[in-house]
Amino acid sequence: MNKTLILHGWGGSDAPHWQAQLASEIAQNYGTVCFPLLDNCHFPSKNRWLKQVRQILQEFKPDTVVCHSLANTLWFWLCQEEDMIEIERLFMVSIPSLNTKEKMIKTFFPCPKPSNIHAKEVHIFVSDNDPWVKIAEVEEIAQYYDASLDVLENAGHINADSGHGKWDMIEKRIREKT
Repeated sequence: MNKTLILHGWGGSDAPHWQAQLASEIAQNYGTVCFPLLDNCHFPSKNRWLKQVRQILQEFKPDTVVCHSLANTLWFWLCQEEDMIEIERLFMVSIPSLNTKEKMIKTFFPCPKPSNIHAKEVHIFVSDNDPWVKIAEVEEIAQYYDASLDVLENAGHINADSGHGKWDMIEKRIREKT
């Protein structure tokens, strides 16, 4: 049975965010899902989040990981560790610039791209008007990891604030192999 780990970004992804909806959808269909609230999500620390997610990865052993926003940067940091697990599928939504200058999350940046993404399949979703990244940077990341890339038109940061509660497109893509 496929296990799905959903990792939120800065501030969390509680309802009506699409990640909360996705976790609910997986659970309602008898899927196995882990959607943890990361430590102090409004004032995140890279080291605390790394420690917490390392433990979740070791105990839960997901097949699929779904990252939103800052969780993508966290995944890049995890991939630079020697004992990182390999997963089947990685969904990266709204990757922020790897050189983000925001003071509240400064421990995460700048972030180098890891040489190994530790996923057999990588799927990236971004909006053409995401305020946290330029589309050219995401295109380069997608090419670097040979990832599929879906560019959504005028979708903002692809979160509840930009109108992404229930998001059928991501639910369908994740259910394709679960």
